[in-house]
Amino acid sequence: MAIVIRGSRVLLPESDGLQPATIIVDPNSGKIIQVHRQLLPDNSLPAHLRLIDAGENVILPGLVDAHVHLNEPGRTNWEGFYSGTKAAASGGVTTVVDMPLNSIPPTVSVADLIVKRASAQGQCFTDVGFWGGVIPGNQGHLKPLVDAGVKGFKCFLIESGVEEFPCVNESDLDGAMSALEGQPTTLLFHAELDYHSHSEPPASDPSSYSTFLHSRPDAFETDAISLITRLQAKYPDLPCHIVHLSSSKALPLIRSAKAAGLKLSVETCFHYLCLSAEAIPHGQTVSKCCPPIREASNRELLWDALKDGTIDFVVSDHSPCVKELKKIEEGDIMSAWGGISTLGLGLSLLWTEGSKRGVSLSQIIDWTSVKTARHAGLCDQKGKLQTGYDADFIIWNPDAEFTVTKDSLNFKNKISPYVGFQLRGRVEKTFLRGNLIYDSINGFEGVKLLGNLL
Repeated sequence: MAIVIRGSRVLLPESDGLQPATIIVDPNSGKIIQVHRQLLPDNSLPAHLRLIDAGENVILPGLVDAHVHLNEPGRTNWEGFYSGTKAAASGGVTTVVDMPLNSIPPTVSVADLIVKRASAQGQCFTDVGFWGGVIPGNQGHLKPLVDAGVKGFKCFLIESGVEEFPCVNESDLDGAMSALEGQPTTLLFHAELDYHSHSEPPASDPSSYSTFLHSRPDAFETDAISLITRLQAKYPDLPCHIVHLSSSKALPLIRSAKAAGLKLSVETCFHYLCLSAEAIPHGQTVSKCCPPIREASNRELLWDALKDGTIDFVVSDHSPCVKELKKIEEGDIMSAWGGISTLGLGLSLLWTEGSKRGVSLSQIIDWTSVKTARHAGLCDQKGKLQTGYDADFIIWNPDAEFTVTKDSLNFKNKISPYVGFQLRGRVEKTFLRGNLIYDSINGFEGVKLLGNLL
């Protein structure tokens, strides 16, 4: 039976607003084969069909979250492919791209990629792609990883927090960038660089967020981005990308690099757009991440840069851990694991905060689906409701309001700074290649694990 998707408010490509549409899907391939910019009457539809009618709800493309730590194998008690993709599906994410750490082994060779793919096989609600990693001494593994299908490579300019994924120096980068230039890939940077000692004063309170913020100043990011853009001038054919930008002080450097024609892209995260340092309570370790959440004035400059295109898109950087590592009872922010769990909440967070700033659904989908798909090399199949693309879509109620509770979270360790938040906009259903993978009423009852490894 053909699959027919129909709604009075559908977000189609090259359209700033919502419009009526009827979308026909091939049930065998899960690909969109026809898009009609109108509501086709029942007598115009195929004789044998499965009709998905959104009514007054909105139909949006499935989100592509290009920065997720699923941690399996090795740290599956932190997160795993099953729980992580389940959480993603509940928030309208139909594709995630997994970071090369914090799994054991990290994805720094083809052999490691094979282990990770085997761990993911048959466990995924969503489609999953993989980033590779650059660490000291693995230059010889990079081109084979490109050939094996990784979407690009991530490196750290500061210690990553796990010993099996060490940071790189300028000499390491020189070798890696030489090996990757001319390849169909992108080099991603955790852009913090500690040229100087910025440790907290001896008398500082480790449970005070200001102590942590002082320990990771804006200079960490601006110094790192200065190094990256200088190296780009030497390797101009290698696209480079800044992950999780938090400091607005780096925006002039980014604007200058883009104006000079460097192949540089930049992401920020939900938490940098929705949280502020001033509002983080004393001892609230669940808000710790690296780079840190900065002041409210900084947050507004990030929103402005996102709207004017300086920042290209938004991701979750879902970086979970077990409760013990978050030091919640101790309230010790300085020693707590740095990472925020967000999978399942991103679209609602952006809609809630973006609406206050005049942001449209079209802009949000551009930042969380269209451009993230392009970044991950998936723009010929993901991110749009368009003929030839996978029928990945969301039925979305933009007016529904709800409170985030611990029980409503679907990732493994239910720790998040968003618990208690009042959000607007709810995913009612999520579909992958025309198949239901999440229903807000029935949850995951009867859902099959249909996620592909990309």
